[in-house]
Amino acid sequence: MSYENIILETDQKTAVITINRPQSLNALNAKTILELSRALDEVSADPQYRAVIITGSGEKSFVAGADIKEFSDFGTAAAEDLARNGQNILFNKIENLNKPVIAAVNGFALGGGLELAMACHIRYASENARLGLPEVTLGLIPGYGGTQRLPKLVGKGLANELIFSAKMIPAQRAKEIGLVNEVFSLEELLPKTKELANTIAQNSPMGISKAIAAVNQYDSGHGFETEIKSFGELFEMEDKKEGVAAFLEKRKPSF
Repeated sequence: MSYENIILETDQKTAVITINRPQSLNALNAKTILELSRALDEVSADPQYRAVIITGSGEKSFVAGADIKEFSDFGTAAAEDLARNGQNILFNKIENLNKPVIAAVNGFALGGGLELAMACHIRYASENARLGLPEVTLGLIPGYGGTQRLPKLVGKGLANELIFSAKMIPAQRAKEIGLVNEVFSLEELLPKTKELANTIAQNSPMGISKAIAAVNQYDSGHGFETEIKSFGELFEMEDKKEGVAAFLEKRKPSF
């Protein structure tokens, strides 16, 4: 499949998706959101891929936000559709993908860009990254899940502070509050992210898929039951049989 605003590449068993709109600091427009969604469908269906990395082109920006000129004249109904459709076709899809998605945040991650990173399962950032949700400066609020995912990551108080103040925070502060997992130099960011992805790719695809589903239920009231059922279901699957056999035979498993 060909794309205009993104680049899909392969690194061992990892799909690397690069948002490639450097002229607009990789801002998310409707076409880019749709292309990202289609790329994720392609990756999800292809067993050669075991993990996904999402990053931005250039050295300044992961995603600098949404493309505001696309919705500046919307009314209520159109704006609700924009938020709902974006969440359904991309942001929720990332969170619930059957393969782990890692954000390599290489610069500005603002508004929809930070929401994109927060939808990913893991976030690595470069030292020059700046993260924030500036929507209230436009008389708006985050519309792609920011008000829901940020409190889960950093707590309600810090989420309120960041959303209400609209301030940007540096990468190191983002790590301190749990918004990103690790911080690296810009040169190290993608290699370190690929290293993590390729480590994950050596493990059981079915185990990881079930783990994603279980972790996503941790605050739903159904988390323990999801874990128990998933644990049981895995006992009938080939990955479990190979993993246990490899352990007993003192060899590396071949998933």
